[in-house]
Amino acid sequence: MVTPWSTNAVEITQNMGIEGIIRIEEYTFFENPNPPYDPMLQRVYHELGQDLFAIDKKPEPVRYIDDISAYNKEEGLALSADEVQYLDNLGKKLNRKLTDSEIFGFSQVNSEHCRHKIFNGTFVVDGEEKPSSLFQLIKLTTTTNPNRVVSAYKDNCAFIQGPIIEQFAPARQDVPEYFKTEQFESVLSIKAETHNFPTTVEPFNGAATGSGGEIRDRIAGGKASMPLAGTAVYMTSYPRLDGGRKWEKNIKPRPWLYQSPGEILIKASNGASDFGNKFGQPLICGSLMTFEHFEDQKEFGFDKVIMLAGGIGYGKKKDSLKDEPEKGDKIVLMGGDNYRIGMGGGAVSSVATGEFANAIELNAVQRSNPEMQKRVANAIRALAESDHNPIVSIHDHGAGGHLNCLSELVEHIGGKIQIEKLPIGDPTLSDKEIVGNESQERMGLVLKEKDTELLQNISARERAPMYIIGETTGDHQFTFEHSDGRPKPIDLKIEDMFGNPPKTMMRDVNIANHYQELSYDISKLPEYVKDVLQLEEVACKDWLTNKVDRSVTGKVAKQQCAGPLQLPLNNLGVSALDYQGIKGLATALGHARPQP
Repeated sequence: MVTPWSTNAVEITQNMGIEGIIRIEEYTFFENPNPPYDPMLQRVYHELGQDLFAIDKKPEPVRYIDDISAYNKEEGLALSADEVQYLDNLGKKLNRKLTDSEIFGFSQVNSEHCRHKIFNGTFVVDGEEKPSSLFQLIKLTTTTNPNRVVSAYKDNCAFIQGPIIEQFAPARQDVPEYFKTEQFESVLSIKAETHNFPTTVEPFNGAATGSGGEIRDRIAGGKASMPLAGTAVYMTSYPRLDGGRKWEKNIKPRPWLYQSPGEILIKASNGASDFGNKFGQPLICGSLMTFEHFEDQKEFGFDKVIMLAGGIGYGKKKDSLKDEPEKGDKIVLMGGDNYRIGMGGGAVSSVATGEFANAIELNAVQRSNPEMQKRVANAIRALAESDHNPIVSIHDHGAGGHLNCLSELVEHIGGKIQIEKLPIGDPTLSDKEIVGNESQERMGLVLKEKDTELLQNISARERAPMYIIGETTGDHQFTFEHSDGRPKPIDLKIEDMFGNPPKTMMRDVNIANHYQELSYDISKLPEYVKDVLQLEEVACKDWLTNKVDRSVTGKVAKQQCAGPLQLPLNNLGVSALDYQGIKGLATALGHARPQP
């Protein structure tokens, strides 16, 4: 594949006026015939020759699937038996076999990640059907007390009422122009999203694209808004740094599926911080928890890491709700080329990590390209800051790639996408891989035809790739087609893709767990305090946070780690602490930071 590094390096040569260079790649010399390398991001070449970039693979043609159940298992699509039956019946209704892209697309857009089919499912516990789904319970707070909520649970992010604020922006953004100030009524955007599976499999890119995807969600809120600051949360099993502490040695470590908890914490925090710095969003706060417990023959632990990316931003209240596309509107793609990246990420995230073959899971992880996302964000920001924002609707390309983003853009009207208009960086991609990949930090927009020239001019100034790839149709059909008449990889009614999937049924029973009562020895209080202060969630986190500029953009009023905690001893409420106990506390404080 052409790497994000190459994409940016080639652009630098173009900006310098050097013509004719189409690819530059970075290589590292090694003498060891079997060097250590990251199979997710690197490939070993035993010699560099003229045929290095030669391609001898042809794109696979559209496949018509005979056995959907077998194809589901082959591709790791995580379809339930009811969903397989639904697709079998859909093929009979259409009087044709479904294509590989249609089945793959259905699995992505109806995955837990994209459509919350589990959270919206029906729960039956101990034979009793619960009156509310998990999602209804989550929404209950806002339904009961909407307070200052402007929009929630119906967009890429939520908006709450903000103050009247001042905007400092160019009077026009498609040409060089003076800046001006003006006031507007604002909304604050808030968002949180998990990126658990990718961070477990490939921590750096998993956390980086989790942070990047959360940023894109806030950019795509309403008719576009601006990101300000981010946060990150990590939960893993015990990292056992430096051989482990006494409580870590009580439980035998498992053979870790991809990376150890210690590697996950270090690499994931590197990834999220790296993306924020390169994009220009400070990572200003977060939390960390490590946990394992063994009792009553049961073992608990975050072997599948929990990585939560969140953030806050702002936008204009008048643009906090999307408009409805009309027939003939143009569908626009912004961002980089298509590569064989992130295939099936939405579906694979819906099952237990390790359930599918390594190749399927590794193939589902995205790669990070914050520089590309920044350029696209700059162009979209220019529209959001203009007096008249021409965006009709906007969605980010996350799990499911074009499949999920573009289908959501045209969900209420239908649309037709020209595959030849999609930028292809890898000429070996099949139609399924073109429509379903998650590469290169992209955004999808709907604009009136008269407004596309404005975005083209702004995009050219920001060096943000922009493509008009299709239009809305009004026939409630979702179609990808070739101009030369080749078979269409996807040609389904919107309602067949979104409206009629079987509802997920979750059946469970209550289990009575009995745990030992807490017991402690007050004379060991200094020892307990010392132990607690060594827990990752309590101890100093410099080893995870002090490696980036946490105030990038210059808008952070105060560093989140500014100043030590001042706690008078008498506030501890412990009169039994003697001199040795206080000395133990001091020792614990001095050695509280775990080292990577």
